Amino acid sequence: VQLQASGGGLVQTGGSLRLSCAASGRTLSSYAMGWFRQAPGKEREFVAALTRNGARARYADSLEGRVTISIDSAKTTVYLQMNGLELEDTAVYYCAAKITPSMNMFTSGYSLVSGYSYWGQGTLVTVSS
Repeated sequence: VQLQASGGGLVQTGGSLRLSCAASGRTLSSYAMGWFRQAPGKEREFVAALTRNGARARYADSLEGRVTISIDSAKTTVYLQMNGLELEDTAVYYCAAKITPSMNMFTSGYSLVSGYSYWGQGTLVTVSS
């Protein structure tokens, strides 16, 4: 599957953005999904994960309550809604996917970069004061 992330941009502190990750080539019905981000000079870090059936989500502790991961009913696009953006949220955001037989369980390594096989190209989010 090929993933295309979009929706990044420049936003002021306290603002909101919704990132999208569109699949091409096939639907995401066989995949568990994740969002990661990489700030300048830092390692890529976990943001959010979604089970294959889209029913369960997990979030990085630092972002809990400010972000929501979801998938559309057609299983073609995954979203990351981000609210209350802070300067520290400035980063390139990546979506990722991993084939899994489990509908409702998180994959092992769901919060690790190594836990995913497919990656989008990233979309830049810049938060300004």
